[in-house]
Amino acid sequence: MTTLIRRQPRGLFPEIFDWLEAPLAGFGPAIRFEDYIKDGRYVLLAELPGIDPDKDLEITLTDGVLAIHAERHHEDKDAHHTEFRYGALTRSVVLPPGADPKDVKAVYDKGLLEISVKLDDAKNAGIRIPVGKPRTTK
Repeated sequence: MTTLIRRQPRGLFPEIFDWLEAPLAGFGPAIRFEDYIKDGRYVLLAELPGIDPDKDLEITLTDGVLAIHAERHHEDKDAHHTEFRYGALTRSVVLPPGADPKDVKAVYDKGLLEISVKLDDAKNAGIRIPVGKPRTTK
């Protein structure tokens, strides 16, 4: 037998509990990132649970900016109750100097997206600029 549950008001500030359940919801959904450099590659991990990477995920790289866009659609139904969550998730990150746009790999497994980009150490070396002396005027 299904029992209906009535939500009670949560005091003077009910919205704060909603914020805690969905952090930053007032500022739009966010994709949580972790990034690091390993074995000469820049690695970016993104949490994207509950999406179908074939239909709901788009990754682009333009002028050194990696952009991830995902659409989330989830619905739970039973005889007397329906709950759904949906929305667009977008986040961009500037790749470090020396990132090779021709060597980017992406793998999605169990809600975790891993993107890796090869780094060229020669581009990271920098250029030494000599310091001259001021010209003297007579």
